[in-house]
Amino acid sequence: MTAAKTPNPPYYAVIFSAQRTDGDDEGYGQTAARMEALAKTMPGYLGFESARNEDGFGIAVSYWASEEAIKNWKQKAEHLEAQRRGVENWYSDYNTRVAKVERAYSMKQKKTD
Repeated sequence: MTAAKTPNPPYYAVIFSAQRTDGDDEGYGQTAARMEALAKTMPGYLGFESARNEDGFGIAVSYWASEEAIKNWKQKAEHLEAQRRGVENWYSDYNTRVAKVERAYSMKQKKTD
């Protein structure tokens, strides 16, 4: 996965950190892929990044143009169902944080042949 290509600030980040439960995925991977695809169709969606370690702790960050776009995503019926399944089956704990990005910096090394 590469870093999301976001516009110049300001924009918003929804930071979701969670500890996965042990055992059967019960459709976790398929649902996660579907949520990413669905988010891409939402007005105001800017990008997505995620990482998970071998112990099941992960962080997913989605980027949005406005708080209104985040609210609309949060209330999407299919997303609400995924949230319910996450609480019941996939996460032992989680945190969601919403932040306004006011500055952003990046660096990319030049490739040499």
